[in-house]
Amino acid sequence: MKGSKLLYKPVGLALGALSGVVAGAAFKQVWKLVGHDEDAPDATDEDRAWREILLAAALQGAIFAAVKAAADRGGATAVRRVTGTWPG
Repeated sequence: MKGSKLLYKPVGLALGALSGVVAGAAFKQVWKLVGHDEDAPDATDEDRAWREILLAAALQGAIFAAVKAAADRGGATAVRRVTGTWPG
């Protein structure tokens, strides 16, 4: 296993956990603006419309994916700066 890949493992795990927290907070703030409500609906909320539930799920998925991709890319770039090779 290359040194850069070995170095990236713990960095990737830490960034993954941190990105989940950041994405959750970002989604909560975006939902307050978009949904005009404190909490996003759960799929089983009987009083919420399909449209609202699916919009919340799609928005949450997009935010989580974007934050995770940014964290992964940033971590790989940082490892390359340290080791000189990309952790592929």
